[in-house]
Amino acid sequence: MTLTALGVPTVPGRTDGAVARDVPAAGPLLDTYGRIATDLRVSLTDRCNLRCTYCMPADGLDWLPGEQLLRLDELARLIRIAVTRLGITNVRFTGGEPLLSRHLEEVVAAAATLRPRPEISLTTNGVGLARRAAALAGAGLNRVNVSLDSVDRDHFAAITRRDRLADVLDGLAAAKESGLTPVKVNAVLDPASGRQDVVELLRFCLEHGYQLRVIEQMPLDAGHEWRRDATLTADDVLAALRPHFRLRPDPSPRGSAPAELWLVDTGPNTRAGKFGVIASVSHAFCSTCDRTRLTADGQIRSCLFSAKETDLRGLLRGGAPDETIEAAWRAAMWGKPAGHGINDPDFIQPERPMSAIGG
Repeated sequence: MTLTALGVPTVPGRTDGAVARDVPAAGPLLDTYGRIATDLRVSLTDRCNLRCTYCMPADGLDWLPGEQLLRLDELARLIRIAVTRLGITNVRFTGGEPLLSRHLEEVVAAAATLRPRPEISLTTNGVGLARRAAALAGAGLNRVNVSLDSVDRDHFAAITRRDRLADVLDGLAAAKESGLTPVKVNAVLDPASGRQDVVELLRFCLEHGYQLRVIEQMPLDAGHEWRRDATLTADDVLAALRPHFRLRPDPSPRGSAPAELWLVDTGPNTRAGKFGVIASVSHAFCSTCDRTRLTADGQIRSCLFSAKETDLRGLLRGGAPDETIEAAWRAAMWGKPAGHGINDPDFIQPERPMSAIGG
């Protein structure tokens, strides 16, 4: 096999015109580069109760009309098709903020009844997690990722445009108490305060037994104001941490995980642990991507940065059988591009912001 610039294996005999042909009718959810999608990201809403600077404007962003969002029965059906017909083994609920979805517990419970049972997780800003963590665990949720960009109250308020740090910290504690472990903390660092914030974030996570994941800021903001030279890279993060911690690469195989893991040695009297850096921009890992994405309004996206979507909501509401929906889903993923293209000179940012795609 030859390799593309992103290290993606090329299917022998493939040409650009072959994408629409020879879509597998059964078996794994494949693309033409031989990657298998086993991880489904399900966005439940585009709404959010924070206004993070790297995701949303301070105000003025229109939400999707309610009638365009997938209903509970439609979500349950699509997840069932994904798990039982397409080989999905991991289902992660996202948003917007998924805790704003009134039927979150019900859709988690529906996924938990499937056989083979998928691993079920949730990415949340944590604001409402304290009062729902126990119910979500009871419904079948396995674990959570909580977005937290700073443990400094002023920095948190500046980034999110809301003074809700205490609520997020309470949510993290409730998740741990409810057994939604390992509890992971997702951080997108602010260019101005991030070098300081990441040191305190890692100390906080090590102290409480959470796992920190630092994510490079990506061009998915609603205002399309992202600039490469105004963001912190993975190398910047490591440089900020090394004066304070002893870091060693985790020798465990990375597989399809987006995070490069590091072991943290903090001394004989403090708890050691690990943290990860998701270098989506500076060290793209598209060659091992195993994700397929369902937006809150029922569109399949093969990549966060897809220029195309496949409408499953229309098929659902038009009375299509499972076989037709499965075939459309397979065709959408079969045409997945080699990579996100952020580093290409002709890259165009998606029209939808992250809140409308699903993290």
